Amino acid sequence: MPDIRRSTSSVALLLNATYEPLCVVSVRRAAILVLSGKATCVADGDGVLHSARHAVPVPLVIRLTKYVRVPYRAHVGLSRRAIFARDGGRCVYCQAAAETIDHVHPRSKGGAHSWDNVVAACARCNHHKGDKTLPELGWRLSVKPAPPHGAVWRVLGHRVPDPRWADWLN
Repeated sequence: MPDIRRSTSSVALLLNATYEPLCVVSVRRAAILVLSGKATCVADGDGVLHSARHAVPVPLVIRLTKYVRVPYRAHVGLSRRAIFARDGGRCVYCQAAAETIDHVHPRSKGGAHSWDNVVAACARCNHHKGDKTLPELGWRLSVKPAPPHGAVWRVLGHRVPDPRWADWLN
């Protein structure tokens, strides 16, 4: 029986022709781009992809051969997964493992559903806080919630970057 285990990383970092990070693609898509001549492999990952006639190292970082102009969004989309990533998976009130999201200023009292008002929280703190504001409870936030910024957020979103990509993400 052949060995069909997945490689340690199933994604690759895609760079523009100028070595600017563009996005993260699947290893399959990266291999197709390399084999079709649209990209070159900058760094190899672990393992080898086999076909009937070829054996190609698993691409870890690939670079497009032609420059592609990409219009970037000015902001990062608000999602539950992105909130957990921004807050490190920890409750902003007690630093326990986060399970839910909470609106710092409750929506029922005019609070917005925005990066400045949504935080990760554990179920205990979220239940205790309920529909109250922080001054009503006497609670304070150690860090004011803010929208994430930087090229890494724009490229990776909520994904955890592969440490081997560090040279190209800085």
